[in-house]
Amino acid sequence: MRETPENLKLILKTLPEKPGVYRFFDENGTILYVGKAKRLKRRVSSYFNKEHDSSKVRMLVTKIRDIQTTVVDSEWEALLLENSMIKEFKPRYNIMLKDDKSYPWIAITKEPFPRVFSVRRPDPNKMHLFGPYSSVKQMNILLEVINNMFPLRNCKRLVQNDRPCMQYQLKKCSAPCCGEISQEEYNANISKITDIIKGKRKEVIAQLKEEMTRHADAWEFEKAAVIKKQIDTLTTFIVKSVVVNPSLTNMDVFGYDEDEECAYVSFLRIVDGAIVQAHILDINNKMDNSAEELLWDGIMEMKERLGDLKRTIILPFESSMEPDGHEIIVPQRGEKYKLLELANRNAHFFMLEKKKRQDLVDPERRSMRVLESLQKALNMKTLPRHIECFDNSNTQGNQPVAAMICFKDGKPAKSEYRHFNIKTVEGPDDFASMEEVIYRRYHRLLEENKSLPDLVVIDGGKGQLNAAYRSIVALGIQDRLMMVGIAKRLEDIFKVGDEYPVYIDKRSEAQRLLQEVRDEVHHFGITHHRNRRSKASIASVLDNVPGIGDVLKKRLLSKFKSVKKIREASVEQLAEVVGPKKAADLFTYLKNNE
Repeated sequence: MRETPENLKLILKTLPEKPGVYRFFDENGTILYVGKAKRLKRRVSSYFNKEHDSSKVRMLVTKIRDIQTTVVDSEWEALLLENSMIKEFKPRYNIMLKDDKSYPWIAITKEPFPRVFSVRRPDPNKMHLFGPYSSVKQMNILLEVINNMFPLRNCKRLVQNDRPCMQYQLKKCSAPCCGEISQEEYNANISKITDIIKGKRKEVIAQLKEEMTRHADAWEFEKAAVIKKQIDTLTTFIVKSVVVNPSLTNMDVFGYDEDEECAYVSFLRIVDGAIVQAHILDINNKMDNSAEELLWDGIMEMKERLGDLKRTIILPFESSMEPDGHEIIVPQRGEKYKLLELANRNAHFFMLEKKKRQDLVDPERRSMRVLESLQKALNMKTLPRHIECFDNSNTQGNQPVAAMICFKDGKPAKSEYRHFNIKTVEGPDDFASMEEVIYRRYHRLLEENKSLPDLVVIDGGKGQLNAAYRSIVALGIQDRLMMVGIAKRLEDIFKVGDEYPVYIDKRSEAQRLLQEVRDEVHHFGITHHRNRRSKASIASVLDNVPGIGDVLKKRLLSKFKSVKKIREASVEQLAEVVGPKKAADLFTYLKNNE
């Protein structure tokens, strides 16, 4: 571990055990990282008093030359301040949200008689923003509803005219340029549009009904008819919206998933029993932060984009955070739990689709990602680019064989596959068979001066693994490769000498690669064993037929493919291959020995 500079030691000694925000600076005074802590002294000191698995964290620590802190009253205030500082200073080691360019927003311009449209490169100084929308289709439907309800101007420059344009004649614009609508009335429509976008659709309908009644009472039936059409348009849109449960109102739901590089925070806003907004954040985990930290980073990002969060917030797991004015719920059953499951599924499917897109563009990237995942899971020193896997196969001790398959860069290298007929073992002894095969394989590689694999996988539990390991110890190569075993029953992964299996997420790509390797060797070994038994069976039947030698056996097998079909053949069919006399002898023999 690197020695901590003296000036930093002094700072660490004086840090308080209170909530706050800390900033790390480099030698040029540039902010490297901004973080929050429930207890500043404990959190900041942890960077310097333990060895970190992450190379990013180790690199950060080597660059720190100064530390500054700000004490606040609660962890929630620390989170708010941290979020503000990250946005202001954009430190290189903080998380990176990668969706701003991917999804559109609904913009309402900050100008007299505002315009409403979608935008992918929003300018917060010139427009009010709502979104982003992960479903472009849903956003366009919402904009279509708004345009059908309210004829808004769509020209980029508002120029006073004496006569309205064609858009007014088509009832697609209210012609503010000609004074056909007052700014007060236009802004009232914009206020309703804002409420519709925010999900306050029932409130807008109630407001429109009041206006319709007021116009009808004043005998202004044309205006009342226009509002009636607006109510019908909005009502139809609400009916077609994604309704989850009418009893669930005004809550924000956050789902979560993660892989080796990123976290995925999904967001659902529920208003009046319907999902009015859905989005997913893709967060680059630069500093190997915890799931709780990454989740709250996503929540804070949505808070900033939406202006505020609903009072009720549903989370996927327990959190120590206690946000002011909000109720945190982690449901275990019921309708709220179903919503949480939906949010979690959205995050998971987004992660899978992202990987599929990456893999289509760059297949090698996937291979390297999977191998790096396996390297990390098994705590290997080198990337397992060359993997070999072994499996034994026998039938009650008869015809014992073994198979070896080879994967290079995560893909089968079939030219390297090998079969082994067991030579030194009598009877059904899988341990001794595995010990023999491993010794033969790597003794030969050493003799031929060929490269050894990075990882050797044994299809079997601790007994087979230990037997195989004895061979590589005898060859003196135990430090040049890693060996693991896959227990057949639970598919647990064992290392030599470990009492408990290595934990690997059953859904992870690393686990799937090991299963693929194991399944491949199993299939390869079983196929060879069946073929060997079949040939032995054929040989044992035909060897005892008088007058049938090796040449005729080959002709018969070439013609009929199997003993079964030879037995089913007529004398005439057999005679075409071996002649009439031998055909009669063969036919009689096979019938008598069925």
